[in-house]
Amino acid sequence: MKVIITGSEGLIGKKISEMFEDDGYEVIRCDLSLGHDLTNEQFVIEFFQKNKAPYLLNLFGLNSVVDENNLFNISLESFSKYLNTNLTALFSVCREYSRNNSCGSIVNVSSLYSIKSPDPKLYKQFEGDDSQKHIAYGVSKAGVEQMTRHLGVHLAPNIRVNCVAPGGVEADNIDEKFCKKFRKKVPLGRQQKASELYGIFKFLCSEESSYATCETFRINGGYGVS
Repeated sequence: MKVIITGSEGLIGKKISEMFEDDGYEVIRCDLSLGHDLTNEQFVIEFFQKNKAPYLLNLFGLNSVVDENNLFNISLESFSKYLNTNLTALFSVCREYSRNNSCGSIVNVSSLYSIKSPDPKLYKQFEGDDSQKHIAYGVSKAGVEQMTRHLGVHLAPNIRVNCVAPGGVEADNIDEKFCKKFRKKVPLGRQQKASELYGIFKFLCSEESSYATCETFRINGGYGVS
């Protein structure tokens, strides 16, 4: 069984790609670090003409970075960059996959910040520092969920489209002070491992989820409930 994984070499993508391969899937990897620029429409067109698979897992995107400026100093250029990568390029990828596969399943990825605003106190590093999550990250991820619904309706019944919204994935380069603050917001009391997303991805990249489409599955340890 084949699965195309975009963002295959990233924080989540690398682990998930390995787990699919260990389960016997043929993984077609696509990542900027491999020379694949998904913001280039011509590349996307050619890639999906050459690579066909029953499943597409989209893990690529502009990472959730902390912007050092306050809300009134964020450049429109940086705002547009998030939208171009996380929405416009994603639409291009989904469209070309659908153009070249008569049936299949697309899995997109959003974020817990698609429906919640980041807590400024969580990202504030020092007294008087204006560090914050870039507003366009959450805005673009909210758009991913609406795109999923729209595509799921318009591509049915041949292609299913769903979305997974993770929250707080462990990474070696995350500051421990931030992690301690973050864990207090999570009922399960910890951040999630990338490997813990494999189950939902495998479910959606299989016929076990044959009646699921247009849905967003939130996997975040209960963040924001308590």
